[in-house]
Amino acid sequence: MYDPLLDTFLAVAELGSFTKAAELLYLSPTAVMKQMNTLEKHLDLTLLERTPSGVRLTEAGEIIARDARFLMEYSRKSIASVKAGLQAGDTTFRVGTSLLNPARPFLDLWYQVNSRFPDYKLHLVPFEDDHTGILGEIGQLGEKFDFLIGVCDSRRWLSRCRFLELGHYRKMVAVSRDHRLAGRERLKIEDLYGETLMMVRQGDSDVNDQIRADLTRMHPAIRIEDTPQFYDLTVFNRCAETDNVLLTIECWKDVHPELVSIPVDWTYTIPYGLLYSLTPSGKVCRFIDAVSEIQGNRPGEA
Repeated sequence: MYDPLLDTFLAVAELGSFTKAAELLYLSPTAVMKQMNTLEKHLDLTLLERTPSGVRLTEAGEIIARDARFLMEYSRKSIASVKAGLQAGDTTFRVGTSLLNPARPFLDLWYQVNSRFPDYKLHLVPFEDDHTGILGEIGQLGEKFDFLIGVCDSRRWLSRCRFLELGHYRKMVAVSRDHRLAGRERLKIEDLYGETLMMVRQGDSDVNDQIRADLTRMHPAIRIEDTPQFYDLTVFNRCAETDNVLLTIECWKDVHPELVSIPVDWTYTIPYGLLYSLTPSGKVCRFIDAVSEIQGNRPGEA
């Protein structure tokens, strides 16, 4: 099977830098270097040439990188094929659920279409909202889960799954209960002047990148603090423990008991929907078709 160390190796190979690979993978540069040393020792090959300006592949590294990309794709297809075969007679839908991606919206869908699946049952599979591990969870669609349901505007998520858009959530802000804005029912953007707004770093979400660009250009009095590209509970804890403002969405208003979510006079929204495997099984395709019919969508539109 595919060795996870090769993921790190491919990131270093493509970016030519331990530091850039570390930023991409949310690891420390030291951790990346240790993983590369471990891989080279395991293979008894020198894969990377370290230079003052970065790293580049050796001849052996070029060969391993080429074969690793092939192995990654082959392994993914092989696992998907085996799973599809094993699940051909399976009558259970496995639905992932977490604090930020709860299964409740899936249940609302299920009650609308379950008459078409009279012998099927639901099995909820809990997972952690960990910004360092969420891509791995997304990658297990079709293996660990049949479906996740949640907000998705991430290019990196969408490179690992299919997405059926179901609607949009409003963008809001959250503040601690003792913040000066906590008692307000609604905010104008100008109310955020002088505040530090926490939001995901640039480069992965069209919606969040547009918000950042608009605020930077038209409202420079709002300071922006980068969070990891994927929220987890540590982001909400930081907001609760500081005087910062957090960019959030309406469905997360109850995530942290010490935070208050407030609508803002803007029109920003973000899509939510069903996430499922790039190589879906027959039962998943039938469910997507059923949901698409009641939603008036065609599978794959989103």
